[in-house]
Amino acid sequence: MSGRGKTKSAAALQAEGAAAADGGVEQAPEQAEGRKESRRSRRTASVLETRIGYRFKDSALLTVALTHISALKGPRNRAGSYQRLEFLGDHVLGLVISDMLFRSFPKADEGELSRRLADLVRKETCAEIAVSIELGDAIKLGSSEVNAGARRRPAILADVCEALIGAAYLDGGYAEASALVERLWQERMRATAQPLRDPKTVLQEWAQARGLPTPAYREVARSGPDHSPEFRVAVQLPNFAPAEGLGRSKRAAEQAAAAAMLTREGVKTRRLDA
Repeated sequence: MSGRGKTKSAAALQAEGAAAADGGVEQAPEQAEGRKESRRSRRTASVLETRIGYRFKDSALLTVALTHISALKGPRNRAGSYQRLEFLGDHVLGLVISDMLFRSFPKADEGELSRRLADLVRKETCAEIAVSIELGDAIKLGSSEVNAGARRRPAILADVCEALIGAAYLDGGYAEASALVERLWQERMRATAQPLRDPKTVLQEWAQARGLPTPAYREVARSGPDHSPEFRVAVQLPNFAPAEGLGRSKRAAEQAAAAAMLTREGVKTRRLDA
């Protein structure tokens, strides 16, 4: 072998040694980008944990809770997205809020407690809570969803908020999940301490006072599995744009739609003189 050939071999060995010093064989650009994305995700998750006042012992649970199905690589197994945790969190949220209301309003009857519960666990409320903790910034999305503005989409924000609660329940048990919900919902519950009226009733009375017919409700869409469906309902009044609401039942979706129209029209719904 010529001296030139040996020189090349030495140079090659030197390059390999440098690569080893940097952590081994040089990685492909997409692998390097993947590591950067993983570090960004960890930093974002850490910031979120600080905002909500809870540190996950199992960070993988938080990762799943923040992962939209569009961000999954390869075959899209829904178990890798937040959807299962959202199902769990929805029911944990309902139990925790029910307990909070039972303790906070000892004189309220079952009807008032039910109305308060519906108001505090509806999708719109969950989305507003998500915005308050800047949850959208932490959601892992596919590029198409990012470009479509999914980080600010109320339905996604609400679902991820519920998934976060489900993840906290699995990670720390009921006590930790309950403490998390109380931190995030307590102020809102206190803000509705006045006698709460049914949004459908308020809307009907408001419409009749203006000579309008009874509001008409229609189911726009139904999604989700049979064991946990989600309904989208629209409410209509003559000369007014329709308003829509989401709910786990048609009744809950109708209440949400009525509340959405009242809010849009600037009608107060909390007091008897609304």
